[in-house]
Amino acid sequence: MAGVMFSVSPVSRSRDAAIQQRIDMKTKPPGSLGQLESLAAQLAAITGVEKIRLQKPVMMVFAADHGIAEEGVSIAPPAVTQQMVKNFINGGAAVNCFCQVASMALYVIDAGILNAVESSRVINQRLGAGTKNIAKAPAMARETAESGLVLGAEIVRQRIAESSNVFAFGEMGIGNTSAASAVLAAILGRSVEETCGRGTGIDDDAFERKKSLIAEALERHQSTPEPEDTMNILASLGGFEIVQITGAMLAAAEKQCIVMVDGFIASVAALAAVRIAPEARYYMVFCHHSEEQAHTLILEALDARPLLDLGLRLGEGTGAALAYPLLQSAQSFYNYMASFDDAGVTAV
Repeated sequence: MAGVMFSVSPVSRSRDAAIQQRIDMKTKPPGSLGQLESLAAQLAAITGVEKIRLQKPVMMVFAADHGIAEEGVSIAPPAVTQQMVKNFINGGAAVNCFCQVASMALYVIDAGILNAVESSRVINQRLGAGTKNIAKAPAMARETAESGLVLGAEIVRQRIAESSNVFAFGEMGIGNTSAASAVLAAILGRSVEETCGRGTGIDDDAFERKKSLIAEALERHQSTPEPEDTMNILASLGGFEIVQITGAMLAAAEKQCIVMVDGFIASVAALAAVRIAPEARYYMVFCHHSEEQAHTLILEALDARPLLDLGLRLGEGTGAALAYPLLQSAQSFYNYMASFDDAGVTAV
């Protein structure tokens, strides 16, 4: 990829047998902890074979606005993005509640909302005042998308320097399911009917308009140079928050940290990250199965089995925050549960 490069190393698989043996020798029938066992094996391979390390978990919520929102593709107007940013910094959103329960530090990043929130509690990484309307023009220049990768990466690297090794990503932006649906269709070569859902719950007329506009965006994109190039897709069809989350995920994987992937929007960023650096996939923990219809396509493309299926479709990183206690539980049984030898229990 020209412009911005990430060097993501594969996770060493040389200790897989030792990790699995450690899990199997715990005082339980083999496999009886189900998906927690595969999660523990993944976390151990990433952070350490002898003990899983989960350090200073961070939730990063990236907010941005989208030009396509002017077409009425959401039940809410673009002003709601700014209002929700204020809600995040005042502690009133669902993600605030769930991060408090999970003891996750929450950072709110303005990646490019229409009207900035003047507050020291908002990290300013603005790429502009919202993207252009993708049905009519590229969302942003390729250089802007590359700058977004750099900004997303830098904020993660700052937290890594402070010893964090668990990163969860959320988003806020009216119109972002339209952008994500378009990016997904372009990356996977799927139809609008397959990738476009109702987002916040729009009515039939708005849904048909949304699909028509995304189809126009995809038709326009196909006429651009190198329409299958991931960076060109992000620039042509994406959002400021999507490109920054993509860069943040790549930086976390590059430093061999755990990447907690939330729902539909964050999973589109994860898909883009894997297309840019395939080795990033193993560092990703998929936290929940979104009710947004096309999320299943991403999970299948990335061979991912999410931890939770609660019917969520809010975004914000809520699913990732809810899933973090499962990582802690996997860590606890792997690190501290007695083995048969330790407990003097005869294995059967």
